[in-house]
Amino acid sequence: MNITMLVASVLRIYQLLLVLRAILSWFHPDPYNQYYQMLIRLTEPVLGRIRKLIPLQGIDISPFVAIFLIDLIRGIIISQA
Repeated sequence: MNITMLVASVLRIYQLLLVLRAILSWFHPDPYNQYYQMLIRLTEPVLGRIRKLIPLQGIDISPFVAIFLIDLIRGIIISQA
């Protein structure tokens, strides 16, 4: 496995973490759960920046934007491999 495919795989895993966080947000998980806290720590740096760029009232679309951007980056990386 070369480095570009490794990076593409890591980005795919990160996308799955973003999807998991979005789904869990519908169920209001225990904020003190260590796994949920780890998920927040891993995803908030990206989602927080997107929220600053696209401040919206109501529904949070930052996970969708992040997933789209990561998919775009993955596509570029894979096409150059």
